[in-house]
Amino acid sequence: MNEVKKSTRRILILFAHPSLDRSEVNHPMAEAVRDLDDITLVDLYAEYPDFQIDIDREQQRLLEHDVIVFQHPLYWYSTPAILKEWQDLVLEHDFAYGSRGTALHGKIFFNALTAGGKEGAYRAEGFNHFTIRELLHPLEQMALLCGMTYLPAFALFDARSAVKEGRLSQHVADWTRVLEALRDGRLDIDTAKGLPRLNADLDAIIREV
Repeated sequence: MNEVKKSTRRILILFAHPSLDRSEVNHPMAEAVRDLDDITLVDLYAEYPDFQIDIDREQQRLLEHDVIVFQHPLYWYSTPAILKEWQDLVLEHDFAYGSRGTALHGKIFFNALTAGGKEGAYRAEGFNHFTIRELLHPLEQMALLCGMTYLPAFALFDARSAVKEGRLSQHVADWTRVLEALRDGRLDIDTAKGLPRLNADLDAIIREV
């Protein structure tokens, strides 16, 4: 495994779930990390129920953090609407991109998502025809245009059956483990880039204390 740089990173999770009372996975994931040191969780639908996003506040949050995460259920092969609104308003020219738009250079970006279909459905021969990585190409290009390091998604497939099948607690534990490793500089970024999803092989990318 490549050498892992020792540093402390501040993590910003932009959480978007328009039906939180019906969430069986994303809500427990959010609650598990809400009070962790150096992790800021922002519930966008709770904070901006009218979609009137405070651009200055959101840009300041970006400046204050080193890792940016979009956490959400996969809706129509993309994010819930408020995350698109957030991108359109917050990632302004000469702030996030453009010749003077270097505010996000060097930061890390990835999605933490839940998908209703089984993992095998997300491939060329599957029901959805594309991998999760391919479906998220617009967000990957967003990150690259903004000078950020893009990591594959932390993903849970067949999310509707996770509770019934007893997969939820391990997924939440893995989520906490990934965030703490990223925060503490114990996650091998170069190796993680090559995984199909960030939680495909945690032992290969995380150095334990």
